[in-house]
Amino acid sequence: MASAVAGVDDFTVTVKMKEKVAAVLPLQDHLLPLSNLDLLLPPLDVGIFFCYKKPSSTSTTEKSSFPSVASALKKSLAQALVSYYAFSSEFIPNSLGEPELFCNNRGVNFYKAYADIELQHLHLYNPDATVEGKLVPKKKEGVFCVQATEFKCSGVVVACSFDHRVADAYSMNMFLVSWAEMAQSKPISTPPSFRRSLLNPRRPSSYDVSIDDMYVPQSSTPPPENEEQAIDDDKIISRIYYVTAQDINGLQARASSGGCKRTKLESLSACLWQIVAKSERDSMKRCKLGIVVDGRTRLSDGDRPNNCMSNYFGNVLSIPHGEEIAKELATRPLSWVAELVHKTLRGAASKEHFLGLIDWVEARRPQPAMTKIYCRGREDGAAFVVSLGQRFPVERVDFGWGKSVFGSYHFPWGGYAGYVMPMPSASREGDWVVNMHMFKEQLDMLEGEEGHIFHPLSPKYLNLAATAAATFDVSYAREEIPSCSHPYTTTSAASTNVEGGGKVKSFSLA
Repeated sequence: MASAVAGVDDFTVTVKMKEKVAAVLPLQDHLLPLSNLDLLLPPLDVGIFFCYKKPSSTSTTEKSSFPSVASALKKSLAQALVSYYAFSSEFIPNSLGEPELFCNNRGVNFYKAYADIELQHLHLYNPDATVEGKLVPKKKEGVFCVQATEFKCSGVVVACSFDHRVADAYSMNMFLVSWAEMAQSKPISTPPSFRRSLLNPRRPSSYDVSIDDMYVPQSSTPPPENEEQAIDDDKIISRIYYVTAQDINGLQARASSGGCKRTKLESLSACLWQIVAKSERDSMKRCKLGIVVDGRTRLSDGDRPNNCMSNYFGNVLSIPHGEEIAKELATRPLSWVAELVHKTLRGAASKEHFLGLIDWVEARRPQPAMTKIYCRGREDGAAFVVSLGQRFPVERVDFGWGKSVFGSYHFPWGGYAGYVMPMPSASREGDWVVNMHMFKEQLDMLEGEEGHIFHPLSPKYLNLAATAAATFDVSYAREEIPSCSHPYTTTSAASTNVEGGGKVKSFSLA
C-alpha cells in the first residue's frame, strides 16, 4: 500500500501557456471602494476547483478536445467579466491608506496546464499534496486568476483563486453560475450589484459593545504567524471527507433535545467542537468555535424589489464565536454543545447586528480590524471557524460538457485557527463534502471518534473508476502521507494573447 500512496501523490503539473482574459466589452476606468464589511477581511486568497470527467459533446470530437474546452472557458470568462468587472481589477491605496479597487479591466491571468496522472488517481483526501500549488493557481497579481488542467485520461480540472477582500463565498457562487451560463450561451440569471450604499454607516452611528468581543483592531493583535512555519511546526493540514445524508440526520437527532430541533449546520458544528475539545491537551483551556453568518437576508427587509441585497457582490459576513472549557465540551452530551452553538449564532442573526458592525468599523477607520478568533495563539486554546458552504453550486457549474464529479473550496492558511467548510456533494443527493484545515491531532481524534461518520474522500465515492476502489481504501487513506515536492513549471513559451477586449495594461510573464 505504501507504494500506491507514493504513486498517487507523485505527479507533475506543467503550465503550458499563460494568457490574459479581459472583459469582452470596453469598460470605463473607475474606483470602487470597499465596504466597511470588506475592510474586516485580511489579504487572503481563496481557491476553488471543479473536477470533470472527459468532456463530452453532442457534435464533433474536436469540440470536446482540451484546446476547445480552454477556448470556451476563456470566451465565456471574457463575457462574464463585463458584469463581474471587479474580478478584472486591482487594488490601490486611497488617500487614507485603505485598499480600494481600481476597475481598469486589467484582465485575469488564465493558465493552461497538463497533469501527468489520470483523474481517477487524484488523491483528493489529501489536497495538501495533490491540489495545493498544482491544480489551484497561485495568484501573483490582480485579484483573480484561473487555471484549466488537462489529465492523461482527458479529464479536466477548472480552478481559480481570488482575493477574499473582493468577494465572499455567496458572491463567488454567483459568479461561477454566471460564468457557466455564459459558456452555454444563456443570459446571466443573477446580475451582480455593487451598490456600496447598501452598506453605508448610519448617522448617528450605534453598535452593541458585544462587537468588541468579536472584532479587534489589527494594531492590538500579535504579529501574524509565518504560514510555512505554522504548517510545518504545528502540522496544520487539509483533509476532505464525505458525510452521508443518513449520518447527517443522525447527528441532527443526537444534537436535538427537549423539543428543540437543531439545524444540520449547528449539529455538525457541535460535533466538531466536541472533537476539538477532546484533542486539547490541557482540559482546562477554553476552546473557541466561530461560525460564518451571511447578513444578506438580515439586511434585505424581505428582499423587496427595490432591495439588491440578494445579488449584492462583496462581503456581507460576520463571524460570531463562542468559547467554553475543553473539559465541559468533551464530557457533556452533544445536545448541550449544540445549544451553545445555537446561542453563538443567535447573537449575529439580526439586522441590528450587521448595521452595528458597519458602524463599529466606521468608528475606527482607517485603522484596519479583523475578527478576534483569527488572532489567538496556539497557547490560548484551540480555535476553528465553520464557514457557509451549503449553497455551493456544484451541480450548476456546467460549462457545456457535463456536470462536475466533484467541486470544493480550497483555503490553506497560516496561523492557529482551523477552518471547516461543509458543501453539498455532487455524487449523492443529501450527502455533504467537508473540507477541513485543522491540526493533525484534531483530525486524528475525529477519525478515531467519528470515523464512521467522516469518511475520507475517494474516487470510489466519486464514481471516477471502479478499479480505483482497491487503491483508495480507508485503511491507508488515514495514514499520514509524507509531503512531496513536485515541480510546477512552464515548459513552453507563455502566450501574450489577450482574450476579450477593453483596455489592458502591459504585463510581465516572469
